[in-house]
Amino acid sequence: MSPLKPPATYDDFARLDIRVGKVVDIQPFPRARNPSYKVGVDVGADRIMWSSAQITNYEPAALLGSLVVCVCNLGAKNIAGFTSELLILGAKDAGGSVIVLGPRSEVAIGEPVF
Repeated sequence: MSPLKPPATYDDFARLDIRVGKVVDIQPFPRARNPSYKVGVDVGADRIMWSSAQITNYEPAALLGSLVVCVCNLGAKNIAGFTSELLILGAKDAGGSVIVLGPRSEVAIGEPVF
């Protein structure tokens, strides 16, 4: 288990645009250094945002249509020639696989997380 990070202010947290999105597209990403997918997520912003996500422990069919929690305003990052625009949140299980975080009940696409 990792130690707690230094304190952040509520204003730090409030600047993050964390919201519920729906996975609408998944593509292979063979150029990525670590096994990854290109994942298109509808976050309710009138466009699809894309993420490079190291979640290949999931079959694409299991992810497609699922609700995920994303950080949408960290800025774009170039990963092996692909522009990753958002971060899909997850946590590692005991075996080291990433478990994608999502709501336990149906939530509207684009709903803010607080």
